[in-house]
Amino acid sequence: MTRTIVASATREVIIGFDQPFCVIGERINPTGRKKLAAEMIAGNFETVIKDALEQVAAGATMLDVNAGVTSVNPNETEPGLLVQTMEIVQGLVDIPLSIDSSVTAAIEAALKVAKGRPLVNSVTGEEEKLEAILPLCKKYDVPVVAISNDETGISMDPDVRFAVAKKIVERAMDYGIKPHDIVVDPLVMPIGALGDAGRQVFALLYRLRNELKVNTTCGLSNVSFGLPHRHGINAGFIPMVIGAGMTSAIMNPCRPQEMEAVRAANVLNGTDPNCTNWIKTYKDYQPHVAGSAPAPQSQAPSGGDSRRRGGRAGRSGAA
Repeated sequence: MTRTIVASATREVIIGFDQPFCVIGERINPTGRKKLAAEMIAGNFETVIKDALEQVAAGATMLDVNAGVTSVNPNETEPGLLVQTMEIVQGLVDIPLSIDSSVTAAIEAALKVAKGRPLVNSVTGEEEKLEAILPLCKKYDVPVVAISNDETGISMDPDVRFAVAKKIVERAMDYGIKPHDIVVDPLVMPIGALGDAGRQVFALLYRLRNELKVNTTCGLSNVSFGLPHRHGINAGFIPMVIGAGMTSAIMNPCRPQEMEAVRAANVLNGTDPNCTNWIKTYKDYQPHVAGSAPAPQSQAPSGGDSRRRGGRAGRSGAA
């Protein structure tokens, strides 16, 4: 069974087909968030701290950390800013992190200070990226998100996206990286623009699981882009992709409707034995009244053993 192990300094999490769905919190990302970007540039990390703590309390299994402030030169400033953000987040929470950057120097700088075994987000099928990122993943012994696009861009043909994913897995093996350390993002298209986007990703997930035997992830909210009441679409999409074989997603865990769908899918998929987490979270649940929405009890993320690991330690827009 394919198992991707990620870890913080104190907690190990397993991403796998027989594990609870891995929720990768997306909020620590200044893309599209001008206020957060301005704060980070100014050295103000109050929102980062707030987002980190809230996502963990809401049930995130991992946190994605992105410092891609586009108003400055990323090659000069992003490595230092990403390191600073990583160190702050690691000092606050005890769950694994995903290092999210398109700047190779920033990824390596973050890997040097990361505790445990983070996930690198990401590598594409572009030759330049393969040659830059895969050796880093081998050097630091960390798993990586493989995004199914290359120099030609994002294909609307799911067979082409599968071929790109296969190419990345094969190239990773050339560097001595096993398929269980590749987490493929098959690229979820907006359903409002591409009517068969859902069916495309379900078919891709089946092939990725059965032919390449890899774990998978996605920018979950991409599916609802441009539509009203996006959270309803997202919440409906979650159990369907989990049923199709997806094992993680970069998403906002602070949306109760979407986290309820994740927890319900874990129950129905048999990855919440005896409904333990569901009962722990919702045993005192009361239906909301007059527009208020009760927050479920916070719980420690599940998905692997908790133990100390020594040594060194995407792509979703916030909807």
